[in-house]
Amino acid sequence: MNSKLKPLCSVIIFVFLSGVQIGALAQGPGPGQRIPLPPIPIKGDTTHTLSKHFTSASTAAKAPDAKGFIQRWLVLEPVKKDIVRNNIFTDNYLRTAFSTDNFSTDYITVPKNGETVKVGNQELKWYALDSKAFNFNLYHFTYALNKPKYGILVWLVTVINCPEEIKNVRMAAGCNSGSMWWLNGQEALLLSGDRDMIADNGTSARLTLKKGKNIVRGAVINGPGMANFCVRFLDEKGAPVKNLSISYE
Repeated sequence: MNSKLKPLCSVIIFVFLSGVQIGALAQGPGPGQRIPLPPIPIKGDTTHTLSKHFTSASTAAKAPDAKGFIQRWLVLEPVKKDIVRNNIFTDNYLRTAFSTDNFSTDYITVPKNGETVKVGNQELKWYALDSKAFNFNLYHFTYALNKPKYGILVWLVTVINCPEEIKNVRMAAGCNSGSMWWLNGQEALLLSGDRDMIADNGTSARLTLKKGKNIVRGAVINGPGMANFCVRFLDEKGAPVKNLSISYE
């Protein structure tokens, strides 16, 4: 072969092989295959402790944060689910999953802190926690407990205490990836699809917070990737509702 052609042939072969590799990567994994995920290290936390991102909730009522976000939640250890990818979270899928793997069909029940319940064949414990951030990061929660971080369904309950009735509010939530929310036993909001955790990513129809106790229940489901959520109430003008307190009983 002509010596001048050798470098050119080498370049052509390299470009061809690179194109094959890029094409294979672009196609992604085949059906039923999980995309491999690197571990997400939590800086400075090698002991798996809740105290880095949460504090144990006290019996004293807690105000929402400066922007109205609810930071106090009863959180159930994760229900392990075989979820390959998050784009399966249609409305029907979520309704079926939350109905099947439900800790209680009484949607106004308030679990006890430290109580253990059975979901399917899994024994799971409730934790009353205050998030140190406006959002509640379920990856940090499951990491701290050495529980599954991916392919999970997590149940949540909190109690909103109102000094007076507040009409025409909207529940606003964001989550990774799908979630459903109830107020006083009635469905308020469904966030389907593969979502990123964006504040106020979905808002409910107009609701009424009654005087006294109001029970909020939530369920967040996620396959691969981060699990996270945030919730607050907005008034008729879109301003955060802050004239309330939060408790876990």
